[in-house]
Amino acid sequence: MKIGRLTVLTFFSVLLYFCKTVRNDKTQQPVSKNGEGYKRPDINWMKRFGESPVVSPEQSLTLLKTEDGFDVSVVASEPMVQTPVAMLFDRKGRIWVAEMTGYMPDVVGTGEGIPNGKIVILEDTDSDGRMDKRKIFLDSLVLPRSLCFYEDGILIAEPPGLWFYKIAGDKAVSKVLVDSVYAVGGNVEHQPNGLLRAMDNWIYNAKSNKRYRKYGDEWKIERTHFRGQWGISQDDQGRLYYNHNSANVLGDNFLPGFGHWNKNQKGVTGFNAKIVADNRVYPRRPTPGVNRGYMAGILDDSLRLVNFTAACGPLVYRGDLFGPAYASNLFVPEPSANLIKRNIIKEEGYMTPGKQAYANREFISSTDERFRPVTLTNAPDGAIYIADMYRGIIQHKTYLTPYLKQEISERSLTQPLTLGRIYKVAPRGSKTGPVELNDDNESLISMLGHPNGWIRDYAQQTIIDGKKTALIHRLKMIASSSSEGNELARLHCLWALEGLGALSAEEVLPLYDQESFRLQVTAFGLTPSVINHSNYRKFTDVWKKLIAKDQTMTFPYIAFIMNELRAFNDAQSQEILHRLAGKQPGNPYLASAIVSTVQDRESEFLSAVNQSATDTASALVVQLKSAIENRIKENNSRNQALLSKKYPKGAELYNTICQTCHGPDGNGVQGLAPPLNQSEWVTGREDILTSIVLFGLTGPVTVGNKLYKAPEISADMPGIGYDPGISNDQIAEMLSYIRKSWHNDAAPVSEEEVEQIRKKFAGREKAFTVKELEQL
Repeated sequence: MKIGRLTVLTFFSVLLYFCKTVRNDKTQQPVSKNGEGYKRPDINWMKRFGESPVVSPEQSLTLLKTEDGFDVSVVASEPMVQTPVAMLFDRKGRIWVAEMTGYMPDVVGTGEGIPNGKIVILEDTDSDGRMDKRKIFLDSLVLPRSLCFYEDGILIAEPPGLWFYKIAGDKAVSKVLVDSVYAVGGNVEHQPNGLLRAMDNWIYNAKSNKRYRKYGDEWKIERTHFRGQWGISQDDQGRLYYNHNSANVLGDNFLPGFGHWNKNQKGVTGFNAKIVADNRVYPRRPTPGVNRGYMAGILDDSLRLVNFTAACGPLVYRGDLFGPAYASNLFVPEPSANLIKRNIIKEEGYMTPGKQAYANREFISSTDERFRPVTLTNAPDGAIYIADMYRGIIQHKTYLTPYLKQEISERSLTQPLTLGRIYKVAPRGSKTGPVELNDDNESLISMLGHPNGWIRDYAQQTIIDGKKTALIHRLKMIASSSSEGNELARLHCLWALEGLGALSAEEVLPLYDQESFRLQVTAFGLTPSVINHSNYRKFTDVWKKLIAKDQTMTFPYIAFIMNELRAFNDAQSQEILHRLAGKQPGNPYLASAIVSTVQDRESEFLSAVNQSATDTASALVVQLKSAIENRIKENNSRNQALLSKKYPKGAELYNTICQTCHGPDGNGVQGLAPPLNQSEWVTGREDILTSIVLFGLTGPVTVGNKLYKAPEISADMPGIGYDPGISNDQIAEMLSYIRKSWHNDAAPVSEEEVEQIRKKFAGREKAFTVKELEQL
């Protein structure tokens, strides 16, 4: 019998694990250095973890370990639901689910384009807590990925488009194409998703720099910050949180509608911030079935994942069921390690630092390898609901390593493909059940102050969607009253008025004088909707007073709002910006906010700052200079349209696979990958670049005299040479394309050169390191 290298590797890895750990029925304990406590490994236990059997939902529950005081129950399972990746509750307590049945049918993705995806409605007709009725709303979809209710319909993302379906009697009666290029380029793991209808009445996405909103019959699309990879959530103030596969929690320190205006600025401090920088995870079982499990540092001595490798679906808990200790906690699934992490987030001014809730354990963890939580959601009953794809393969073929292919084969992880579960997490002993909400005026007003954030959001959105103008007077009364005792109700009333187009400066201006920083921040967020030629001087006077009083926490917001003021009085906006610059030139948050509002005026502003600055290395000076350099680079950049015509296959491959991490401008994406533009790795030796693209690169790596390492970027760039569906000529064109793009001007790469490197390293199972490349 022929034994492959990976089989041998897996065997010795397992052997190493058992030589270094002790096993009892529940946990694994490391053996002490002097060998005390060593017990002979249990052969039956070894066999159990060497396999990955499909178990019933009830059996899977027995393999879950949950935080003390909580229970997990099955809400739906196959055949009621299959491969759920996104879900929404409606006002009747039903769950609308996006089923991505076609995802990775096998290790080469055979038939992934078959239209077998669905949007289904699940209902609990007998109120026993388990869905018993399934209704198909839409079928014959290709890899549907997200959904969002809006007015009398629902937004559904089915790559490459974003569609709006009008609903009547639980049926789609018409559809409108909102964005034909919503998810063009990228593979399944790297395409926009989320569709979060945020407090500010805009719809935001993960893996995207677009936001959406409907005005009358027209959909408006605006540019915003690029955020995350899979899943997006908001807190009670409307700030956004997200992540990428190797980052626990990223997020915005400021409201989402600010700071995205300056195209010369490649990152705004306070957005894409590392909210929780600790990426450690604590699986309860060996997890060798991760894409880079063969690499040092990915698995520990017990073969368990060390750090996040598939973080997704973050959720800010905004319910009223878990208790005060869990309010605004942020939960993150890690499907490759079969767990859900809990993080605690604090508010310190405009900062939102966070930390993991526990060391050496998780909120939920399982020894069932097929437990694949990918999405979490708040619910009208206050519980957290989990969408579990319940399948073996969760890594897309584009990046699937030979190592993981072998793991999938050894434990038969390919089949079955039509399973899936939805679970509910609730405190033990709590009484929860289907919640059906009213939409009459009195009920909606009362729900705006409900302790459950899901219900507050529902009330705000229903008022706007129903165009309930009869409530405007009541909303204004609550919004302006400080005696209500419920600040959150005021916030939702204000944003409901904004959504109805009924908000005025009279409701907004007094908020700037409130002691509550949350209300002051909301004032800044609302101001763009009400400022105009007749009232802008009133706002200007308020902002100048805040500066004079040294209310420093408001300074970044004042800088941001100057982008609005310049339309009415450019001289005033510049004067205020210079006043702020003199106050805190070393504050990176304020510096970024200032730079965000001075697009193509950076040189002029820098000249004025230098005349009065005592610190020429201040954060403001550094960020202005960076924006100036970026503008010069962009102006001198090569014509990508012409290059796309010359290398059409290369441009397509880059846009499909590479640009999601390296950016359409080749300057890298914060938190994911370093720049390709003017990178010595791109413009240097053809064989080295080809080797990297084919087999990957493990960081850290230096580009342009800057060292890039985790967690600033993903620690590992996967190669695409393992995918037989990507041909040598495609790769050659892509390499030639990036070597001629932007400011790069290097020789093209031939198909023969790619073929030669592919043959030279045939059978290679791991990514290159910089040291290895230097020795080629």
